[in-house]
Amino acid sequence: MTAPVRAAIVGAGFMGGVHARAVRAAGAVLVGVADNDLALAQALQAKTQAERATARATELIEAPDIDVVHVCTPNATHIGLVEQALRAGKHVVCEKPLATSPGEAAGLEELADKARLVGAVPFVYRFYPMVREVRERVRRGEAGRLSVLHGYYLQDWLAGEADDNWRVDAGRGGRSRAFGDIGVHWVDLVEFASGQRLVRLGAQLLTVYPRRQGPGGSFEVHTEDAATVSFETDGGAIGSVVLNQVAAGRKNRFRFSFDGTEASFAFDHDRPEQLWVGGRSESRVLVRSPEDLAPAAAAYVTVPAGHPQGYQDCFNAFVADCYTAVRGGSPDGLPRFCDGRRAAEVTEAVLVSAASKSWVEVPPVPSPSVSAIAGAKEPG
Repeated sequence: MTAPVRAAIVGAGFMGGVHARAVRAAGAVLVGVADNDLALAQALQAKTQAERATARATELIEAPDIDVVHVCTPNATHIGLVEQALRAGKHVVCEKPLATSPGEAAGLEELADKARLVGAVPFVYRFYPMVREVRERVRRGEAGRLSVLHGYYLQDWLAGEADDNWRVDAGRGGRSRAFGDIGVHWVDLVEFASGQRLVRLGAQLLTVYPRRQGPGGSFEVHTEDAATVSFETDGGAIGSVVLNQVAAGRKNRFRFSFDGTEASFAFDHDRPEQLWVGGRSESRVLVRSPEDLAPAAAAYVTVPAGHPQGYQDCFNAFVADCYTAVRGGSPDGLPRFCDGRRAAEVTEAVLVSAASKSWVEVPPVPSPSVSAIAGAKEPG
């Protein structure tokens, strides 16, 4: 019998809790939780029955009884923690962005590749069964020629001038916020499901609140609250996306639509159990039910039709696939460090385009790492 994967969480905030629940759901052992705020680490330890808690990340990263390190800390800290974990021989699941610059992301990808270690980034919206169903239908040619890819991702958690978070600070969160935080999710999902890649884009960024009110008083904001991006793909399609983190009433609303010559598809995160399928003579709503889905989509159905699956279910599926890769398997569609590098490169293109007020080229998609093709080094 294969020994369970042994994991550690670095960063005990909201995302650390999401990762911890997914670790448990995957049947792995949660060895430890680390956070600079020891009380926060201990609170998550108590909630998840982790074996230990510490204020020192290094204590867990260097521990011999840990196979996988989950990095759930502010963005600017990812580069140091991930590099340390890889050099310690640990597989890594790192919250996005993998790094706040393309060069740093590429360096981490190369390091994981050379060490034959799994490096994964939680673009978890890939794991909705209905997203997988779109992907399979496009792959089978049901859409015909895709001409326009479009949608939005809207939130309101920063809609007030006094709303503050470390992500607002470019020094901690990176130079891009609305695109770097949620836009990369939308682009990853659309590229994944359509099979097409952005090759050229034009972007506009807007900072609604040039100053915000924080605990220490008023401060300048150097990251965007909203963005629009128009683009072209390598498949000859055009498209656009609207991103906004100050959209009152929009809690976490995103949608993508693919318009094809034979069929169109639309996925709405507010209705993740459904997929709209449009045809010229007839349109219908497909409801998630294993017997009606392609095998690649049905594989991610965990409860019967009519019983909703949500965000945590996607995260659980993502972590389970990560651990399959850690054991040497090759799960289809697992977002790896090459996808984290891709997100960093697209983000950089958005920033350059907005600053220059011009269209810019997006670098080609990097090839999968050796470990992604041939399987990773076994744990232990």
